Amino acid sequence: MRYITAGESHGPQLTTILEGVPAGLPLTAEDINKDLARRQKGHGRGRRMQIEKDEAQILSGVRHGYTLGGPIALAVENRDFKHWTKIMGAAPLPEEEAKEVKRQITRPRPGHADLNGAIKYGHRDMRNVLERSSARETTVRVAAGAVAKRILEEAGVKVAGHVIEIGGVQAEKFTYDSIEELQQITEASPVRCLDEKAAEKMMAAIDDAKTSGDSIGGIVEVVVEGMPVGVGSYTHYDHKLDAKLAAAVMSINAFKGVEIGIGFEAAHKPGSQVHDEILWDEAHGYTRRTNNAGGFEGGMTTGMPIIIRGVMKPIPTLYKPLQSVDIETKESFQASIERSDSCAVPAASVVAEAVVAWELAAALLEQFGKDRMDAIKENIEKHREYARKF
Repeated sequence: MRYITAGESHGPQLTTILEGVPAGLPLTAEDINKDLARRQKGHGRGRRMQIEKDEAQILSGVRHGYTLGGPIALAVENRDFKHWTKIMGAAPLPEEEAKEVKRQITRPRPGHADLNGAIKYGHRDMRNVLERSSARETTVRVAAGAVAKRILEEAGVKVAGHVIEIGGVQAEKFTYDSIEELQQITEASPVRCLDEKAAEKMMAAIDDAKTSGDSIGGIVEVVVEGMPVGVGSYTHYDHKLDAKLAAAVMSINAFKGVEIGIGFEAAHKPGSQVHDEILWDEAHGYTRRTNNAGGFEGGMTTGMPIIIRGVMKPIPTLYKPLQSVDIETKESFQASIERSDSCAVPAASVVAEAVVAWELAAALLEQFGKDRMDAIKENIEKHREYARKF
């Protein structure tokens, strides 16, 4: 199972094509749109979220509420395109009109793909880079992830993301009885944080950053329950599922680090305090006393909850721009300002859910079948029973 995305930030639409989604999966536009709406929320979002109301159109691969087994095409309209039709249009412009087109960018912004991308592809107008490298592309990654989450739900796997740090404000560890409780509390929080007191401080930090024209980053965590044991493989480096998850999270715009389980904390502890003791009982089969490994050993799932965190740097588009160099004149200037958020960490937790869900769903299909959802569910249940009695 794989997907590709297409589209520019201010182009007419964003598109994704999903290949390998099995037949017989119940799927509606609402399954996708509820996650698109979640991505647009969050304290610290900018004016673009007031312009757009992201809704997916299902253009192929679904009939009467069920997937057909063929490629699924999803499209999300960019409503702001009506203000950018000449600047972002696909048709060639007459020379006299081309000279009049505004918003050409020759001053790369520190922290963005602008300069590197311009050098790589030979663009003298760096709008050709930033339009595609924009985090707006994550809209259709969330759409793809929503489809993956439907596969996981059918397989009894639940995914939830939340925020554990923004701008140096850390949430206290929160004990919850179920992943549904985690989701309920998170959805009610403007910063998707379980710790109400920390959430208030996070919002204050975001407001301070906005007032000063700055931006702040943070850490998000994705929790997954219900994955069967033994998904992934130790046999080769590119078969390790935890490695695939780490790569997926690192692919999110502005993410600079990933850890699974206790992650980097393991470097400061002896092995006796790191490795998870194995238990067994009649009702559950094999479990672990602790879950420091975050649901993985040897690149495979252990059956314990998957815990993965990602670090998002502050958004590099600032309203007090940093110094840069004009690529035409080579003179120093302040970098160009594009419309931006002061903090997108809450939204990034929704994107992280999506990319994690996609990798897990793809791994399930690789191991338990690819064609029919009913047969895949049956294979997963047989495997659960086999593992319990092993």
